[in-house]
Amino acid sequence: MDVEGSPGARYQNGFFRMRILYGVHGYGRGHATRTLAVLPHLAARHQILVLTGGDAYETISPDWPCVPIPTLGFVYSRGSGQRERSNWHTLRRNLPALLDLKWGGPTLDLVCQVARDFGPDVIISDAETWTHHAGAALGIPRISFDHIGILAYCRPPVAWSDALEAHFDGWCYRQLMGQPQRVLISSFYPAEPRCSGVHVVGALPRQAVRELVPSTGDYLLAYFNRGADQLHPALLDALDGVGCPVRVYGSPRRGRQGRLTFLPPSNVPFLEDLAGCRAVVSTAGNQLVGEAIFLGKPMLVVPERCVEQRMNARAVERLRIGMCAAPRRVTAQRLRAFLDKADVFAAKLRQCVSDGLNDALAALDQFLHELGGNGAAQAQARPSDAARDNTTGSASGTSANVPGGALRDPEATGCVG
Repeated sequence: MDVEGSPGARYQNGFFRMRILYGVHGYGRGHATRTLAVLPHLAARHQILVLTGGDAYETISPDWPCVPIPTLGFVYSRGSGQRERSNWHTLRRNLPALLDLKWGGPTLDLVCQVARDFGPDVIISDAETWTHHAGAALGIPRISFDHIGILAYCRPPVAWSDALEAHFDGWCYRQLMGQPQRVLISSFYPAEPRCSGVHVVGALPRQAVRELVPSTGDYLLAYFNRGADQLHPALLDALDGVGCPVRVYGSPRRGRQGRLTFLPPSNVPFLEDLAGCRAVVSTAGNQLVGEAIFLGKPMLVVPERCVEQRMNARAVERLRIGMCAAPRRVTAQRLRAFLDKADVFAAKLRQCVSDGLNDALAALDQFLHELGGNGAAQAQARPSDAARDNTTGSASGTSANVPGGALRDPEATGCVG
């Protein structure tokens, strides 16, 4: 009889059952929903333990084993009559955590101990810095799987006015995440990898989204991940003045105010409202945009104060599936102009559906095969054809050559600049 952890117990149906420690950045819900798209498939073959905090813990922990850990996050401060992201206050808030990461403080010690106890073969991290650093300290192979890494490991279209900030953000990302062995990027628009070991796939709608039947209702859906800061009075007045009901998520408010209905955070009810709305007004997170595209929903995106969101917002306009507007420029008139074009955007959306799930799972299978040790190599004689055939130039399967060894130093291979 095989016991858990013995060689026999780790082979099931011809596959090597690996232990995967999955770190998920807890700020906002996009990292969590991307993770939920792949967790059921990974858990069917492997043993999974998730480390996360913040919004992601609330989203994932009801259905999956999770260990709560601290989360780095952004801080908003008053600026030009409204609250917006403050780089200075964000640095000050996160400085103790950054020192913990640099010098091996109690939080990093905790994550390292969890990793030792669990004994993972591989760590997958969705922009989660503690698990990246713990993996590096313990010599555990790492797969980076997120969207923000597009700034560090790809050549996305960046406006000239954002070029310097994009370079800086990519550098900061590499300092926080270190040097993983493999990189997987999910993006609703294509981007060319800069170096080997990097694979780009389309957006990843979770299973709950795939089960929905979209319809076109008479209401707008508004989602702002930090509504207490982002939904300033002028924006709320604009939403209320558009002339139709608006269901608002992300605000601490509840109940009705004019045409606005403020609703609590949720998974299924939010997705049902997303599937049934006329259009979406939201921040420009990659994951929500990808799920809105999948459901055929035009979007007016209001990017947060960061390069990645501005880049996503420009992609929405470039693909002609919606509009973008700076927070101070969202007016009832602009919202009505957006709705006037909703049918045109919806027609274009039908040509832009981006479903990267199969490509992502194929890439993960290949990466796990390459990094998981002799047991995995014996159980899987070769990687799947889908994972090996990664020479297309579209967002659903763009890849550089993936070697068997570690990801080469980005600084040395043109992954920067």
